[in-house]
Amino acid sequence: MDDLFTEDFKSTPYWADTAPRPAPSDGTLPRMVDVAVVGAGYTGLAAALELARAGRSVAVLDAGDPGIGCSGRNGGQASVGLKGMFDTLAARHGEPAARAMVHMGVEAYDRLRAFITEEAIACDFKASGHFKGAHAPGQFEPLRRSAEQQARAFGIEAYPVTRSEQRAEAGTDAYHGGVVFPGFGGLDPAKLHAGLLDRAHAAGARVLAHTPVRAIEREKTGWRLETSAGVLLAANVVVATNGYTGRATPWLQRRIVPVGSYQIATAPIPAALMDRLSPRDRMMQETRKVVFYFRPSPDRTRLLFGGRVAAGEIAPERAAVRLHAEMVQRYPELAGTRVSHAWGGFVAFTFDGIPHIGEHDGMHYAMGYCGSGVSLSLYLGHKLGRRLLGHKDGATPLDAVTFPTRPLYSGRPWFLGAAVAWYRLLDRVAR
Repeated sequence: MDDLFTEDFKSTPYWADTAPRPAPSDGTLPRMVDVAVVGAGYTGLAAALELARAGRSVAVLDAGDPGIGCSGRNGGQASVGLKGMFDTLAARHGEPAARAMVHMGVEAYDRLRAFITEEAIACDFKASGHFKGAHAPGQFEPLRRSAEQQARAFGIEAYPVTRSEQRAEAGTDAYHGGVVFPGFGGLDPAKLHAGLLDRAHAAGARVLAHTPVRAIEREKTGWRLETSAGVLLAANVVVATNGYTGRATPWLQRRIVPVGSYQIATAPIPAALMDRLSPRDRMMQETRKVVFYFRPSPDRTRLLFGGRVAAGEIAPERAAVRLHAEMVQRYPELAGTRVSHAWGGFVAFTFDGIPHIGEHDGMHYAMGYCGSGVSLSLYLGHKLGRRLLGHKDGATPLDAVTFPTRPLYSGRPWFLGAAVAWYRLLDRVAR
């Protein structure tokens, strides 16, 4: 196992080497603000930016460094964000609601691209396209039909690629064809977060690191937040903790399923080999229920490979062994390639497979991106800011959707091991 890792191996995200470090905490905890935001990831900072630019006093509280969670650890794949095919969404929520949700996803991705351009955020964004591979022969036709439907109904550009053609897209024979979404893209997630953090600071939002919130209580005139740094009073509260939602918000904790997701970065790969593995710089996804996702680094020197390789928490080094084996199944040429970085974090799943935004007993929230939150997290954070400012355009198609939980669930996913085993079995027997 020691031969797997480079001499300078790090159990930290590859992105931490490329992005600027977060700014230091903004001094002491204020006594009172208009809005307290819990969580300094994409959602929380997007809400804070919108509010601060409108003149509201905002304090953003994070238990660790800003962006230490999924915002600084994800795979950097940007798309419309909603999981599942349109037919699945329509069966659960009705066709009009499903149609509105997909349109929302398209709008979220368009807004992400516009935000990066308008704010001049240097995050290595490139519309290099996504390839989604059919992991079993029977997965190709439904994938193709879904792509045609999305192109026809929502203008999401897509085209099918047969197995004989896929090497020109994906550099592997591991799939039974797939679909290319040429308009989707990739970016450096930590650089995106750093740019968002800088804009929030510049707008006047106070971002306090290492200030966990221990309790949130409703009072007659607003909210009382007990933190490690003292008490903060706020007229409004936004909770944007996603996969790190905890005991301070038990109602939300019962509705979020934290799932560990792990990634590795390879040691530098020769340019000629990278050109064979990734001819068109695509972001890579699969039809598996227990997903793996991968991509070249923005500078095309390494392959970044991620997935869910354990039901519970494991050390990044153990995850690296499993991820490397999965990577080699897809790219045998990388059997001798070592690992320079391995890291993990929590993705927030919901029981109905879609994100949620809303208000519970006066507390505002947005979370539950189910592993595809790069565009939707910023979008829903922006929407939270707009609705707290009293603007009608803060509405979303998700507002009328009930945020479900399950009996006996309190935030600890005791059922995850059995669920992952079942989904892996379905992936293995798929034809």
